[in-house]
Amino acid sequence: MVIVDVVLETYDAVEFTAWPIAEPSSDRLLALSGRLSPAEVGTAMAIIFSYNSIPVTHAADLTEAHLEQRLAEAGRLIAPGGLRFRDTTTGVSVSPGCCCGLENWRDWWSVARGQEIWLGHDPMPHLTHAGHIIQLRQDVDATPPSSPIEITRSELTSLLATAQQHLTEFLGLARHWATATTPALADRLVSALDQYLMITVAE
Repeated sequence: MVIVDVVLETYDAVEFTAWPIAEPSSDRLLALSGRLSPAEVGTAMAIIFSYNSIPVTHAADLTEAHLEQRLAEAGRLIAPGGLRFRDTTTGVSVSPGCCCGLENWRDWWSVARGQEIWLGHDPMPHLTHAGHIIQLRQDVDATPPSSPIEITRSELTSLLATAQQHLTEFLGLARHWATATTPALADRLVSALDQYLMITVAE
């Protein structure tokens, strides 16, 4: 059985002290869903603030003006990560490569339509189409070749619906977290997350 996780890389949360965050996992990936603890939501928000160069030394210092200034300068919010696929039968896992962005997670809908997308590098994840079967490999340059995960296009469509559900649940937790931690910023922050990570918009 193949399952999907929406993951963030947690390297940008190292030494973050503006609010409580969780201890990083050994693989430095945080799976977003409705099951996150408040500290894990804090980690996700720390990553987003740090990765987008939004300065914050304490949560009480944050204002909507800080966020609006950054959005005006960059025109978007981005986040390191993407979709991780795991085969629970074989134990094979394919995670997004370096420089892959969670904001591009909807590109996977193109894969379900028979196209290919860039999945990051170092190592170089790769996908190939064989009819209606999609093969995912963690490192296309591995010797011997890494074991693939195989899914059909229809299975990928179902997995993408699950990924959107995970993101929607995370957005709800983010609202609770922001209301408690940065109340003056809560509505705008959640709106920006939804808009730029393309969470609730229909495909």
